[in-house]
Amino acid sequence: MRKFAFLTLPLACLLQACGGNGRVEPGLTITDEDRAYGAEAHPQLLAEFGGDYRGEEARYVAAVGERVAAAAGLGRQCTFTLANSDVVNAFAVPGCYIYVTRGLVAIVTSEAELASVLGHELGHIVARHAQRQERRSIWRTLGVIAVSVTGSERLTKLASQAAQYFGLRYSRTQEYEADDLGVDYLQRAGYDVYAAADMLSALQRQEAFMIATRSRDAARGVPEWALSHPLTEHRIDRAHDTAEKTGLKDDALPEKTAEYLAEVDGLLYGDDPEQGFVIGRRFAHPIMRISFEAPPGFSLTNSPQAIRLSGPDDLSGEFGGGAMPDGDLRSYADALAGHVIGDAPAEVTGATAATINGLPAIVMQIKVAVRDGAVPLAIAVYDAGDGQAYHFIIASPPTGGSAAVAALFQSFRRLSGEEAASLRPRFVRTVRAAAGDTSETLIRRIADPAPRALFELLNARSGDRPIAPGEVVKIVMYANRR
Repeated sequence: MRKFAFLTLPLACLLQACGGNGRVEPGLTITDEDRAYGAEAHPQLLAEFGGDYRGEEARYVAAVGERVAAAAGLGRQCTFTLANSDVVNAFAVPGCYIYVTRGLVAIVTSEAELASVLGHELGHIVARHAQRQERRSIWRTLGVIAVSVTGSERLTKLASQAAQYFGLRYSRTQEYEADDLGVDYLQRAGYDVYAAADMLSALQRQEAFMIATRSRDAARGVPEWALSHPLTEHRIDRAHDTAEKTGLKDDALPEKTAEYLAEVDGLLYGDDPEQGFVIGRRFAHPIMRISFEAPPGFSLTNSPQAIRLSGPDDLSGEFGGGAMPDGDLRSYADALAGHVIGDAPAEVTGATAATINGLPAIVMQIKVAVRDGAVPLAIAVYDAGDGQAYHFIIASPPTGGSAAVAALFQSFRRLSGEEAASLRPRFVRTVRAAAGDTSETLIRRIADPAPRALFELLNARSGDRPIAPGEVVKIVMYANRR
């Protein structure tokens, strides 16, 4: 199902690039060293993001990316990937491997806005903004280490609240330079230069949507792309001013809205059923027919390799699974504990066999020695049948959290067939308003707990703005509905 790994990604390419004035120089090429680095990182990144999202949407992203890359002097040298993740993000790594998630593609409103995302990332590449950063292994790039554990890189990552996807943040000056270059590439590629400001506004709408709907905790409410690319009103205004300096009027160049809407029709929205569904504090997997619910105060983040959990009192951990070794749950528990602890000095203070919601389980308590004392580590493993085991790994400070951890462990269960069948994927649908359609009639068709807020997010409009007959808008529906 899922592998044991936290992955923290460097965001920018280290490339041989352009002149000091920020303009593209002839013969811009990627070094062999960077190309090799990107090629090595690429499959690891895809594993973390659920693989590449294939089909017409992926070819569309690649085509738009190539058009902007040619404008940046990097034609036929970059690889553009649509990542199968609902997290709103875009990033680049050495070798000019550029990624945009389907979550981000869903919230922009035109091809020009998508081009501006890719142009911004190409701007970081061309300006060599990561050149001052030490190049490290992709598995070792961390922001701040919250807990120092001798001998266990794995546990250090688990305990670190900073072990998020991306450890590298750009400076304000670097962001502005990438914005400026991105606008330049938009103009050269024949797109509306005001789309960069529109795209930043889309990210701001996403932030407001997630906070308003409480679909993530406060820290996760901000789009990932905005976290690594600081988003302010001033930056949006500045992008608009940069566009004005080109001398072009708004919409003087095409936005290609119709082309974008045609391409995103049918794009998967939200969680992929193969990765399971995060529904508030609950996780449910319709294929594996498993579920758990975290106590109040916890937040869940879905990824292909694990469900990341964070809770009150600095609790941090993950949920994952794997094949049962010869049907022996204790062997699975021991192997998991050994994998997590590594060579760190540790003491197993308890290992209790139990039956939780009808499933055989083992709960282990471990104390791991750290610089200033010990970190309690709790592991629960479950025999779910069919040769499959699942587990929680939770690290917490010594001051508390045991009741919340116990409640979490007790919540793991199997789904009934009816419950599993109720978990269905959702897709972006582009619909043309018929005579008599209003915002309300379209909003009622949206499959989401906050349909009005989602309608406004996807379409950059307020729900009370009149719908014109024939107008095309995005909604979200289940696969079997039209």
